[in-house]
Amino acid sequence: MRQDSITQSTNSSTLAEILEQILDKGVVIAGDISISLADVELLRIKIRLLVASVDKAKEMGIDWWETDPYLNSKAKELEEENQKLREQLNKKNENN
Repeated sequence: MRQDSITQSTNSSTLAEILEQILDKGVVIAGDISISLADVELLRIKIRLLVASVDKAKEMGIDWWETDPYLNSKAKELEEENQKLREQLNKKNENN
C-alpha cells in the first residue's frame, strides 16, 4: 500500500498578508509608451501607478484626493462657492 503525503509550506502567505505588506511599503509601477514615425514623436503616454495605504501616501507627500472636487465633499463645496463668487463678480462688472 502506497501512501502519498502532501507537504505544505510553512512560509506561505495569504492574499491578505501580501496586500497588507504592499499597502504598508507601497508599490510604484511606471512606464512610458511612445509612438514615433520617422524619428518624429507623435504620441507619448506616461503611466504611473502607486499602490499604497493612505497613511503611506501622505507620508510620501501625496494627498491629491483631499482637494479633488470629485472625491472630497469639502472641495466640491469650495468649488461651488467659488463659482457663485465668480458669477457675482461677472454681474458686477457687467453693471459698471
